[in-house]
Amino acid sequence: MRKTLIALGAVLALALGGAGLWLLQEPPPAKAAAAPESDLTSFKDWAVVLVAGDYRAHSGAPSKVFNNARRDLAAAFAKIGFAKANMVQFSVDYDEGTQHTTIPEIAAAMHEAAGKAKAGCLIYFTSHGVPTGIIMGDGVLGPEQLRDMINGACGKRPSVIVMSACYSGQFVTPLQGENRIIMTASRTDRTSFGCGELDHYTFFDDCFLRAMQIAGDFPGLGAGVQQCVAVREQQMKATPPSEPQVSVGSAVTFTLRWRDLPEPNPFNGPPAQNGNQPT
Repeated sequence: MRKTLIALGAVLALALGGAGLWLLQEPPPAKAAAAPESDLTSFKDWAVVLVAGDYRAHSGAPSKVFNNARRDLAAAFAKIGFAKANMVQFSVDYDEGTQHTTIPEIAAAMHEAAGKAKAGCLIYFTSHGVPTGIIMGDGVLGPEQLRDMINGACGKRPSVIVMSACYSGQFVTPLQGENRIIMTASRTDRTSFGCGELDHYTFFDDCFLRAMQIAGDFPGLGAGVQQCVAVREQQMKATPPSEPQVSVGSAVTFTLRWRDLPEPNPFNGPPAQNGNQPT
């Protein structure tokens, strides 16, 4: 395992000029100093909407790849301070604790959740993507439709919106706002990778979960995900690169964080062994 980590770190150093080497190295762990509670944003009054939009792999065979991410993201967000009581989750697999995914149901639930938890919105979609939007069950949710849903529910509140799918860069411009951070798994004209029937997570979802372990704020998280995805794609020879996008609004402050890190901590172990099927 250690040899694998060192090799992956070397790939990233060559590709990114060493900027992301810390992502996959395994040096002696450093203890990060805890930040004073007053310096950290409380996410307890944020609305959270998590959506797994499909149950199929790229091949059409059944796959838990999107539901695995939805479930584990909920746990990870709760760990950094988001309240479970303010989370609503959607799944086409009827998993326990989730609702069946339809676009009208998602819109209604988003509006209701934001009406109860008014400090901000965290919205994460993971599914297959097409050039006109993201797959939601038997339908397609387009950028303008999602923009209207989020504007109606969240308005100008601080928001973090993550779109994990092929061609998801198409959502950046419609969703942008002064108080929003937008992350997508790919640029507008690119696929993303890792949704074979045997995969546990897509490349992007895997890297997002792993980067949360070491990041302290959402802008930093976005940069870490980009670096991690680049190394995964080089490792698996997945081309052309998906180039995840990160947009940080002009009014977003670095109080959108959950801890202070004097220096980054490395990941504990190599990435999960996914395939390179486009999402």
